Amino acid sequence: MKYAILSHRWEDGSEVTYKEMIGLMKMDERKKNEVRERSGYQKIIKCCEQAMKDDFEWLWIDTCCIDKRSSAELSEAINSMYQWYQDAQVCYAYLNDVKESIFPTEPNSETFPKSNGWPEWFMRGWTLQELIAPARIEFFNKEWVSVGNKQRLAPILKDITRIPCDVLRDGLAGKRLSVARIMSWAATRKTARVEDRAYSLMGLFGVHMPMVYGEGKKAFRRLQLEIIREFNDHSIFAW
Repeated sequence: MKYAILSHRWEDGSEVTYKEMIGLMKMDERKKNEVRERSGYQKIIKCCEQAMKDDFEWLWIDTCCIDKRSSAELSEAINSMYQWYQDAQVCYAYLNDVKESIFPTEPNSETFPKSNGWPEWFMRGWTLQELIAPARIEFFNKEWVSVGNKQRLAPILKDITRIPCDVLRDGLAGKRLSVARIMSWAATRKTARVEDRAYSLMGLFGVHMPMVYGEGKKAFRRLQLEIIREFNDHSIFAW
C-alpha cells in the first residue's frame, strides 16, 4: 500500500486526537468549530491537500491515527514507528516556525531562539528517526510551501544534525556505525516526556520493548539493555 506520512512538532493544546477526529461529525456545532479552528486541524487539512496533490489515497498522521486511550495500540505504534516512516513513499516534514520560502542555510538565534538557531523540528527527539528512516522527505514551511527535499539539502542537514550525508540519503542499512555515534545525534534533542528519550531511539537500533510511561529514566536503562543484547559494542557504556 502506498502512502504519505507526516513528521511535525506537536503543539500543546492545538492537536486533534483520534477520538476527536472520529467523533467530529457527531459533535455539536460549537465543539466542531472549536476543533476546526485549531492550528492542528488546519495542519491535517493542508497535509491531506498535499497528499491528494501528490496522488496518494492514504496519509498517516500520528496525532489523529493513534488511539492513545489504548495502551496496547500506543505500544504497537511506537514500536512500529520507524518501519512506518521507512515504508512511506514520502514524508512531509512540516516546519511550523519557518516563515521564509527558502530553507534556512545558517543558524539564526533571533528567528529560532529556543532551538540553537535552527527550526525547532531539528531539536525534537522523535524527529531524529523521522529524518533518517524515510527515503524521501519534502520540507514545508509554515504556509505549506515546499522549501526543499532531504536529498538536495543533505549537506545543510549534516551541519544541523551532525548526521553523515550518506546516512541522510541512504539510511542506516549497511552502515557500520557505533552505538555511541548514533546516540550522539540525539544528545541535544528534547522530548516532552522523559521516557520518550528512550522510546524515540528504539527504531534506530532495531530493538523493541514495552511502553511503561511513568518509569522515568528507567526507560533509558531498559533501552541500553536491549541494545547490549543486540550489539557487541562497548561504546554504549559512554551513555
